[in-house]
Amino acid sequence: MKCLIIDDEPTAIEILRDYVEKVPFLECAGTFRDPLKALNFIQKNPVDLILLDINMPDLTGIQFLKSLESQPLVIFTTAYSKYALESYDYDAVDYLLKPIEFDRFLKAINKAFKQYQIKTSRMTPFIQEGDFILIKSGTEYYKIKLNDILYIRGTGNYVTFVTKKKEILSLLTMKAVSEMLSSKMFFRIHKSYIVNFSHVDLIESDQLKINEEYLPIGDYYRETIFNAIKQK
Repeated sequence: MKCLIIDDEPTAIEILRDYVEKVPFLECAGTFRDPLKALNFIQKNPVDLILLDINMPDLTGIQFLKSLESQPLVIFTTAYSKYALESYDYDAVDYLLKPIEFDRFLKAINKAFKQYQIKTSRMTPFIQEGDFILIKSGTEYYKIKLNDILYIRGTGNYVTFVTKKKEILSLLTMKAVSEMLSSKMFFRIHKSYIVNFSHVDLIESDQLKINEEYLPIGDYYRETIFNAIKQK
């Protein structure tokens, strides 16, 4: 989970950065004393969480949030308790009063991480954009050219996208993948396999060859495959 620290006090930044380094699943993407510079950074480098001071010159933490088109998770870090109620109007994960102890910081971070997991689990696991697809694996997305996919292997509620360079496991069913991929390029040859026809080197009655691998052709799909070959 990538986070940004925004605070006009150097000491506060040092403390928070030290705390972030102690949390295995947390990565500091940057620190800023000037919220305007932070605003420019975040527009080009999206983050998952902001550790945000409220009382800052030029732009307060609240004003900073209002200026964002898309708001990441936010934990307010401030020396002033008077802002607490207002902060929750902006869906803050937590509100930490300075001086911040590590155990209290960790409690807030764990709350943020749970929300982050819920948020990412709701994201679409498969998106097609022209000649590319975005495949969600865990909390990450991989951008893959359609033509780079050799075949797709299914196991239960998971599929593995096999390319020449790597294999990407995603929480998807073969049925869902079949419906989303182009039927002109990809063919289902078995209940557990979908192949990219452009990479097929050899076809026999009960198997075909892709990149030195032999994949089975299921009886149910054999007629469809050979009819497709005749049309090419």
